[in-house]
Amino acid sequence: MSVLFETHRALLMSALEAKATRAFYSPFPEVPSGKIYGEHAKQEGERSFEALLGKLFPLYQPSDQGSVGAEESPFGFPLGITYPAATPQTLIDAAKLAGTRWANQTIEARVGVCLEALKRLNAESFLMAKAVENTTGQAFVMAFQAGGPHAQDRGLEAVAYAYDTMRTIPGAVRWEKPQGKRPPLVLDKTFHVVPRGVGLVIGCSTFPTWNSYPAIFANLATGNATIVKPHPGAILPLALTVKVIREVLAAEGQDPNTIILAADTAEAPVTMDYVESADIATIDFTGSSAFGATLRQSARGRPVFTEEAGVNPVIIAGTSDF
Repeated sequence: MSVLFETHRALLMSALEAKATRAFYSPFPEVPSGKIYGEHAKQEGERSFEALLGKLFPLYQPSDQGSVGAEESPFGFPLGITYPAATPQTLIDAAKLAGTRWANQTIEARVGVCLEALKRLNAESFLMAKAVENTTGQAFVMAFQAGGPHAQDRGLEAVAYAYDTMRTIPGAVRWEKPQGKRPPLVLDKTFHVVPRGVGLVIGCSTFPTWNSYPAIFANLATGNATIVKPHPGAILPLALTVKVIREVLAAEGQDPNTIILAADTAEAPVTMDYVESADIATIDFTGSSAFGATLRQSARGRPVFTEEAGVNPVIIAGTSDF
Protein backbone atom coordinates (compact mmCIF):
# COMPACT_ATOMS: atom_id res chain seq x y z
CA MET A 1 0.00 0.00 0.00
CA SER A 2 1.21 3.50 -0.84
CA VAL A 3 2.75 5.38 2.09
CA LEU A 4 1.22 8.64 0.89
CA PHE A 5 -2.18 6.98 0.57
CA GLU A 6 -1.99 5.80 4.17
CA THR A 7 -0.74 9.20 5.30
CA HIS A 8 -3.77 10.92 3.79
CA ARG A 9 -6.34 8.13 4.23
CA ALA A 10 -8.39 10.11 6.77
CA LEU A 11 -8.59 13.07 4.39
CA LEU A 12 -9.82 10.85 1.58
CA MET A 13 -12.35 9.04 3.77
CA SER A 14 -13.78 12.38 4.92
CA ALA A 15 -14.12 13.48 1.30
CA LEU A 16 -15.85 10.21 0.42
CA GLU A 17 -18.28 10.67 3.29
CA ALA A 18 -19.09 14.18 2.08
CA LYS A 19 -19.57 12.79 -1.42
CA ALA A 20 -22.10 10.31 -0.10
CA THR A 21 -24.00 12.70 2.19
CA ARG A 22 -23.55 15.89 0.13
CA ALA A 23 -22.85 17.71 3.39
CA PHE A 24 -20.49 20.68 3.57
CA TYR A 25 -16.88 19.63 3.84
CA SER A 26 -13.61 21.47 3.34
CA PRO A 27 -10.27 20.52 4.88
CA PHE A 28 -8.66 23.66 3.43
CA PRO A 29 -9.48 26.80 5.48
CA GLU A 30 -10.68 29.66 3.28
CA VAL A 31 -9.77 32.44 5.71
CA PRO A 32 -6.30 33.93 4.98
CA SER A 33 -5.39 34.04 8.64
CA GLY A 34 -1.96 33.80 10.20
CA LYS A 35 -3.55 31.83 13.04
CA ILE A 36 -4.34 29.08 10.55
CA TYR A 37 -1.52 29.20 8.01
CA GLY A 38 1.26 30.56 10.20
CA GLU A 39 2.02 33.97 11.64
CA HIS A 40 4.33 34.98 8.79
CA ALA A 41 2.64 33.04 5.97
CA LYS A 42 1.34 36.15 4.20
CA GLN A 43 4.72 37.90 4.23
CA GLU A 44 6.48 34.71 3.12
CA GLY A 45 4.02 34.33 0.24
CA GLU A 46 4.65 37.91 -0.86
CA ARG A 47 8.42 37.43 -0.71
CA SER A 48 8.19 34.19 -2.67
CA PHE A 49 6.11 35.90 -5.34
CA GLU A 50 8.53 38.82 -5.62
CA ALA A 51 11.46 36.42 -5.91
CA LEU A 52 9.90 34.94 -9.06
CA LEU A 53 9.51 38.25 -10.89
CA GLY A 54 11.79 38.94 -13.84
CA LYS A 55 13.30 35.45 -13.90
CA LEU A 56 13.03 32.07 -15.58
CA PHE A 57 10.52 30.04 -13.60
CA PRO A 58 12.25 27.06 -11.91
CA LEU A 59 10.46 24.28 -13.75
CA TYR A 60 12.81 21.56 -14.92
CA GLN A 61 11.03 19.85 -17.79
CA PRO A 62 11.82 19.23 -21.48
CA SER A 63 12.70 22.47 -23.25
CA ASP A 64 14.02 22.81 -26.79
CA GLN A 65 12.80 26.31 -27.65
CA GLY A 66 14.23 28.53 -24.95
CA SER A 67 11.65 30.28 -22.79
CA VAL A 68 8.37 32.10 -23.22
CA GLY A 69 6.12 34.39 -21.19
CA ALA A 70 4.65 37.89 -21.32
CA GLU A 71 2.28 38.19 -18.35
CA GLU A 72 1.24 41.68 -17.27
CA SER A 73 -0.20 42.38 -13.85
CA PRO A 74 -3.59 44.17 -14.06
CA PHE A 75 -2.15 46.37 -11.32
CA GLY A 76 0.27 48.00 -13.73
CA PHE A 77 3.55 46.12 -14.06
CA PRO A 78 4.98 43.27 -16.13
CA LEU A 79 5.72 40.07 -14.22
CA GLY A 80 8.76 39.46 -16.40
CA ILE A 81 8.58 35.73 -15.68
CA THR A 82 9.44 33.30 -18.46
CA TYR A 83 8.78 29.57 -18.62
CA PRO A 84 10.52 26.67 -20.36
CA ALA A 85 9.31 26.35 -23.96
CA ALA A 86 9.30 23.30 -26.19
CA THR A 87 7.68 22.13 -29.39
CA PRO A 88 4.28 20.54 -28.74
CA GLN A 89 5.48 17.17 -30.00
CA THR A 90 8.44 17.23 -27.58
CA LEU A 91 6.09 17.67 -24.63
CA ILE A 92 3.54 15.19 -25.97
CA ASP A 93 6.25 12.53 -26.40
CA ALA A 94 7.53 13.13 -22.87
CA ALA A 95 4.02 12.89 -21.43
CA LYS A 96 3.25 9.72 -23.38
CA LEU A 97 6.39 8.02 -22.10
CA ALA A 98 5.70 9.06 -18.51
CA GLY A 99 2.05 8.12 -18.86
CA THR A 100 2.88 4.53 -19.77
CA ARG A 101 4.57 4.08 -16.40
CA TRP A 102 1.97 6.13 -14.50
CA ALA A 103 -0.86 4.00 -15.87
CA ASN A 104 0.72 0.91 -14.31
CA GLN A 105 0.93 2.33 -10.81
CA THR A 106 -1.61 1.16 -8.26
CA ILE A 107 -4.72 3.21 -7.70
CA GLU A 108 -3.54 3.94 -4.16
CA ALA A 109 -0.14 5.18 -5.35
CA ARG A 110 -1.71 7.61 -7.79
CA VAL A 111 -4.32 8.86 -5.33
CA GLY A 112 -1.64 9.25 -2.65
CA VAL A 113 0.41 11.50 -4.93
CA CYS A 114 -2.66 13.64 -5.67
CA LEU A 115 -3.54 14.03 -1.99
CA GLU A 116 0.02 14.95 -1.04
CA ALA A 117 0.12 17.52 -3.85
CA LEU A 118 -3.12 19.10 -2.62
CA LYS A 119 -1.76 19.38 0.91
CA ARG A 120 1.43 21.02 -0.37
CA LEU A 121 -0.56 23.40 -2.56
CA ASN A 122 -2.64 24.38 0.45
CA ALA A 123 0.53 25.26 2.34
CA GLU A 124 1.45 27.58 -0.56
CA SER A 125 -1.94 29.33 -0.63
CA PHE A 126 -0.55 32.80 0.11
CA LEU A 127 1.94 32.53 -2.75
CA MET A 128 -0.83 31.24 -5.00
CA ALA A 129 -3.01 34.17 -3.94
CA LYS A 130 -0.36 36.66 -5.08
CA ALA A 131 0.01 34.80 -8.36
CA VAL A 132 -3.73 34.79 -8.99
CA GLU A 133 -4.13 38.39 -7.84
CA ASN A 134 -1.46 39.63 -10.24
CA THR A 135 -2.61 37.64 -13.26
CA THR A 136 -6.41 37.86 -13.00
CA GLY A 137 -6.84 41.18 -11.23
CA GLN A 138 -8.88 39.69 -8.41
CA ALA A 139 -8.77 41.31 -4.99
CA PHE A 140 -6.45 39.52 -2.59
CA VAL A 141 -9.09 37.72 -0.50
CA MET A 142 -10.89 36.39 -3.57
CA ALA A 143 -7.56 35.41 -5.12
CA PHE A 144 -6.67 33.54 -1.93
CA GLN A 145 -9.97 31.73 -1.65
CA ALA A 146 -10.70 30.90 -5.29
CA GLY A 147 -7.06 30.38 -6.26
CA GLY A 148 -6.17 28.42 -3.14
CA PRO A 149 -8.55 26.54 -0.80
CA HIS A 150 -11.62 26.54 -3.05
CA ALA A 151 -9.58 25.23 -5.97
CA GLN A 152 -8.00 22.63 -3.70
CA ASP A 153 -11.50 21.56 -2.59
CA ARG A 154 -12.40 20.98 -6.24
CA GLY A 155 -9.24 18.94 -6.77
CA LEU A 156 -9.98 16.81 -3.71
CA GLU A 157 -13.54 16.23 -4.89
CA ALA A 158 -12.25 15.00 -8.24
CA VAL A 159 -9.83 12.62 -6.53
CA ALA A 160 -12.58 11.30 -4.26
CA TYR A 161 -14.95 10.63 -7.16
CA ALA A 162 -12.18 8.98 -9.17
CA TYR A 163 -11.10 6.76 -6.28
CA ASP A 164 -14.67 5.79 -5.40
CA THR A 165 -15.26 4.65 -8.98
CA MET A 166 -11.94 2.85 -9.41
CA ARG A 167 -12.17 0.92 -6.15
CA THR A 168 -15.23 -0.93 -7.48
CA ILE A 169 -12.91 -2.75 -9.89
CA PRO A 170 -12.09 -6.03 -8.12
CA GLY A 171 -8.43 -6.47 -9.06
CA ALA A 172 -7.39 -10.15 -8.77
CA VAL A 173 -10.23 -12.64 -8.35
CA ARG A 174 -10.79 -16.39 -8.68
CA TRP A 175 -13.85 -17.36 -10.72
CA GLU A 176 -15.32 -20.81 -10.11
CA LYS A 177 -18.28 -22.47 -11.82
CA PRO A 178 -19.66 -25.70 -10.28
CA GLN A 179 -19.78 -28.67 -12.69
CA GLY A 180 -21.80 -31.15 -10.69
CA LYS A 181 -19.80 -34.30 -10.14
CA ARG A 182 -16.98 -32.99 -12.25
CA PRO A 183 -14.31 -30.60 -10.95
CA PRO A 184 -15.40 -26.95 -11.11
CA LEU A 185 -14.21 -24.64 -13.85
CA VAL A 186 -11.64 -22.29 -12.30
CA LEU A 187 -10.28 -19.09 -13.79
CA ASP A 188 -7.92 -16.63 -12.13
CA LYS A 189 -8.79 -13.17 -13.44
CA THR A 190 -7.04 -9.83 -13.08
CA PHE A 191 -8.86 -6.57 -13.74
CA HIS A 192 -7.00 -3.34 -14.41
CA VAL A 193 -8.20 0.24 -14.78
CA VAL A 194 -7.08 1.33 -18.25
CA PRO A 195 -6.45 5.07 -18.64
CA ARG A 196 -7.39 6.87 -21.85
CA GLY A 197 -4.00 8.49 -22.49
CA VAL A 198 -2.55 11.98 -22.38
CA GLY A 199 -5.04 14.60 -21.22
CA LEU A 200 -4.89 18.25 -22.28
CA VAL A 201 -6.13 20.83 -19.77
CA ILE A 202 -6.62 24.32 -21.24
CA GLY A 203 -6.69 26.98 -18.54
CA CYS A 204 -8.59 30.27 -18.44
CA SER A 205 -7.62 33.81 -17.49
CA THR A 206 -10.20 34.42 -14.77
CA PHE A 207 -9.97 31.47 -12.36
CA PRO A 208 -6.92 29.54 -13.57
CA THR A 209 -6.67 27.04 -10.70
CA TRP A 210 -10.34 26.78 -9.69
CA ASN A 211 -11.33 25.84 -13.22
CA SER A 212 -8.37 23.53 -13.93
CA TYR A 213 -7.95 21.48 -10.76
CA PRO A 214 -10.91 19.13 -11.36
CA ALA A 215 -9.49 18.02 -14.70
CA ILE A 216 -5.86 17.94 -13.56
CA PHE A 217 -6.54 15.79 -10.52
CA ALA A 218 -9.13 13.57 -12.20
CA ASN A 219 -6.61 12.87 -14.97
CA LEU A 220 -3.78 12.06 -12.60
CA ALA A 221 -5.83 9.94 -10.21
CA THR A 222 -7.11 7.80 -13.06
CA GLY A 223 -3.66 7.23 -14.53
CA ASN A 224 -3.53 9.78 -17.35
CA ALA A 225 -0.48 11.93 -17.93
CA THR A 226 -1.48 15.57 -18.28
CA ILE A 227 -0.35 18.56 -20.32
CA VAL A 228 -1.46 21.85 -18.75
CA LYS A 229 -1.83 24.69 -21.28
CA PRO A 230 -2.48 27.88 -19.29
CA HIS A 231 -4.02 31.04 -20.66
CA PRO A 232 -1.04 33.20 -21.77
CA GLY A 233 -2.15 35.94 -19.39
CA ALA A 234 -2.36 33.66 -16.34
CA ILE A 235 0.48 31.16 -16.56
CA LEU A 236 1.99 31.59 -13.09
CA PRO A 237 -0.78 29.99 -10.98
CA LEU A 238 -0.72 26.82 -13.07
CA ALA A 239 3.07 26.84 -13.30
CA LEU A 240 3.18 26.81 -9.49
CA THR A 241 0.68 23.96 -9.50
CA VAL A 242 2.63 21.89 -12.01
CA LYS A 243 5.86 22.52 -10.10
CA VAL A 244 4.40 21.21 -6.84
CA ILE A 245 2.94 18.10 -8.45
CA ARG A 246 6.19 17.37 -10.29
CA GLU A 247 8.07 17.64 -6.99
CA VAL A 248 5.76 15.10 -5.36
CA LEU A 249 6.11 12.75 -8.33
CA ALA A 250 9.91 12.97 -8.23
CA ALA A 251 9.99 12.39 -4.47
CA GLU A 252 7.98 9.20 -5.01
CA GLY A 253 10.32 7.92 -7.71
CA GLN A 254 7.79 8.65 -10.47
CA ASP A 255 8.47 10.42 -13.76
CA PRO A 256 7.81 14.15 -13.24
CA ASN A 257 6.78 14.40 -16.88
CA THR A 258 3.51 12.79 -15.85
CA ILE A 259 2.43 16.44 -15.70
CA ILE A 260 3.91 19.10 -17.97
CA LEU A 261 3.35 22.83 -18.46
CA ALA A 262 2.84 24.08 -22.02
CA ALA A 263 3.20 27.86 -21.83
CA ASP A 264 2.70 30.20 -24.77
CA THR A 265 1.92 33.83 -25.62
CA ALA A 266 -1.10 35.47 -27.20
CA GLU A 267 1.06 36.33 -30.22
CA ALA A 268 2.20 32.75 -30.77
CA PRO A 269 -0.53 30.40 -29.49
CA VAL A 270 0.06 26.65 -29.45
CA THR A 271 -3.26 25.30 -28.17
CA MET A 272 -4.48 23.95 -31.50
CA ASP A 273 -1.18 22.13 -32.07
CA TYR A 274 -2.07 20.01 -29.05
CA VAL A 275 -5.77 19.74 -29.84
CA GLU A 276 -5.10 18.49 -33.36
CA SER A 277 -2.56 15.90 -32.23
CA ALA A 278 -3.82 12.33 -32.38
CA ASP A 279 -1.73 11.65 -29.26
CA ILE A 280 -4.06 13.77 -27.08
CA ALA A 281 -6.79 11.53 -25.68
CA THR A 282 -9.00 13.97 -23.75
CA ILE A 283 -9.48 17.74 -23.71
CA ASP A 284 -10.69 19.94 -20.84
CA PHE A 285 -11.36 23.63 -21.45
CA THR A 286 -12.78 26.65 -19.69
CA GLY A 287 -13.42 29.77 -21.73
CA SER A 288 -15.44 31.22 -24.57
CA SER A 289 -18.28 29.41 -26.32
CA ALA A 290 -16.70 30.17 -29.70
CA PHE A 291 -13.46 28.38 -28.87
CA GLY A 292 -15.38 25.60 -27.14
CA ALA A 293 -17.18 24.98 -30.44
CA THR A 294 -13.84 24.96 -32.25
CA LEU A 295 -12.51 22.33 -29.85
CA ARG A 296 -15.51 20.07 -30.36
CA GLN A 297 -15.17 20.35 -34.12
CA SER A 298 -11.46 19.52 -33.94
CA ALA A 299 -11.69 16.68 -31.42
CA ARG A 300 -12.62 14.00 -33.98
CA GLY A 301 -14.56 11.87 -31.52
CA ARG A 302 -12.32 12.34 -28.49
CA PRO A 303 -13.96 13.38 -25.21
CA VAL A 304 -14.12 17.16 -24.75
CA PHE A 305 -15.23 18.62 -21.43
CA THR A 306 -15.93 22.34 -21.42
CA GLU A 307 -17.18 25.09 -19.17
CA GLU A 308 -18.09 27.95 -21.44
CA ALA A 309 -19.65 31.41 -21.14
CA GLY A 310 -21.72 31.54 -17.96
CA VAL A 311 -24.85 33.02 -19.53
CA ASN A 312 -28.13 31.12 -19.22
CA PRO A 313 -30.80 32.11 -21.76
CA VAL A 314 -34.31 32.67 -20.47
CA ILE A 315 -37.37 32.46 -22.73
CA ILE A 316 -40.29 34.65 -21.70
CA ALA A 317 -43.33 32.87 -23.12
CA GLY A 318 -45.81 35.52 -22.14
CA THR A 319 -46.76 38.24 -19.70
CA SER A 320 -49.75 40.45 -19.05
CA ASP A 321 -47.56 43.58 -19.21
CA PHE A 322 -44.27 43.72 -21.15
